[in-house]
Amino acid sequence: MPIDIIMPQLGESIAEGTIVKWLVSPGGRVEKDQPLIEVETDKVALEVPSPAAGFLSEVLMSEGQTVPVGTVIARLESQASVGIINRVGGVVVKPVPQAGEGEEHHSPAVRQLAKEHGVDLSQVKGTGADGRVTKKDVLEFVVKARPAQPAARSITAPAPTAKASAPTAGEEIIPVTSMRKTIAERMVASRHTAAHVVTFFEADFSGLAATRQSHQLTYLPFVVNAVTRAMRDVPVLNSSWSDNGITIKRDIHIGVAVALEDGLLVPVIQNADKKGLQQLGKEVADLAERARTKRLNPEEVQGGTFTITNHGGTGSLFSTPIIHQPQIAILGVGAVQKRPVVIHDAIAIRPMCYLSLSFDHRVIDGATADQFMSKVKGYIEQSDWEKFL
Repeated sequence: MPIDIIMPQLGESIAEGTIVKWLVSPGGRVEKDQPLIEVETDKVALEVPSPAAGFLSEVLMSEGQTVPVGTVIARLESQASVGIINRVGGVVVKPVPQAGEGEEHHSPAVRQLAKEHGVDLSQVKGTGADGRVTKKDVLEFVVKARPAQPAARSITAPAPTAKASAPTAGEEIIPVTSMRKTIAERMVASRHTAAHVVTFFEADFSGLAATRQSHQLTYLPFVVNAVTRAMRDVPVLNSSWSDNGITIKRDIHIGVAVALEDGLLVPVIQNADKKGLQQLGKEVADLAERARTKRLNPEEVQGGTFTITNHGGTGSLFSTPIIHQPQIAILGVGAVQKRPVVIHDAIAIRPMCYLSLSFDHRVIDGATADQFMSKVKGYIEQSDWEKFL
C-alpha cells in the first residue's frame, strides 16, 4: 500500500519548506533511514531519511518548489501490506487522505504578510503547488497595486531591483537558492529595521594562549565566555526591541555563524553562560560540523539572543556584520595576528584581534555599546583562564 511522504514540520515557526534535491530517483529502491530528500527552510537545511524500505513510486513535487508544511510531496511503495501511521526523523507517514474540494489553505507566513500590507488573499492568484498563494505572490500583488511613484526617491528607500534579462555573451546566470533568497531578504529587512551602528575594539589574546594550547581549543570558546560574562554586567545587550518596550532576556543563548558552500547558518549554543570552555569548544565544533553536513535539528537554529561571527577564520581583519533580528547586536571577530604594540612604553609583539560590535541604536547608545565591549576586551585579556575550563 502506498505511503504518503509529506513536507515535515521542521520547527514551531516554520510554515513551509523548499525541496532542494531528491536523493533517490523515481522508482528507485530505498532502505529504511536512507536519506530520501534534502529539504531547506529559512532556518535550516537537512536531509530527511526514509521511514521504511521500499520503492519511491511517485514524486509529486519537483526540486526547487516551496510547499507548505503537510503537503504530500511523494509516495513510497512499501512492502508492508497494511497502512502505516508513523513519525520517523521528522517525516509523517500516513494513509492517503481525501482532500476537501475547494478548501483554501494559506501558510501563517503568507497570512501575516497579507495582514501587514492589507491584502485580501482571495484577490491574489497563487502560483505555488496546487495554486497555493506564496509570499512572492503577495509581494507582487502589492507592487502591482501600488500607485506609480515620482522619479525622486528618498535616500532611505530601498533601491529598485534590476529587471531580469537574458544573459549576453560573456555572462552567466547563477540560479539563486532558497537559502540565498532568504538570507538576502532577512539582511535587507534587518538594515531597514534596526538603526545599525558599529564600534571597534582591539584585544590582546596572549593571556589565553597557554590555556588554549594546552587544552587544544580554538579562540571561539574564549570569546563566547567573555561575551556571556560581559552580558551579566550589561544585560541590555541580551535583549530585543518591541512596540511594548525593550525585552531583556534572562537566558543567554549564543548563535555562532557558520559559513556554508551556498549560504550561512547560525546554530545556537543554549545557556552558553553556564558552560565551561571545554564544553563550549565541543559544542561549537559539533554544531559547525553538522551545519555543514546538513544534520542540524530545527530547534538548534532557534532561540538565539546574541550572535558571534568569526570572519577572521578566512583572514579578515575588520567587518561590519548585520544584526540577526530580533536581536540587538552581533559581534564580529577578526583574525588573530601578531602585531607590534606599545606596552608600558615599550614595543612588544602580541597576538592581537579586532572586535566589532554592530548594535541597534534604537535600543542602546554608543556609550553602552562601548561599555559592553570594554568588558569583553577585559575578560579576553585576563590570564586566569584555567578556572573557566
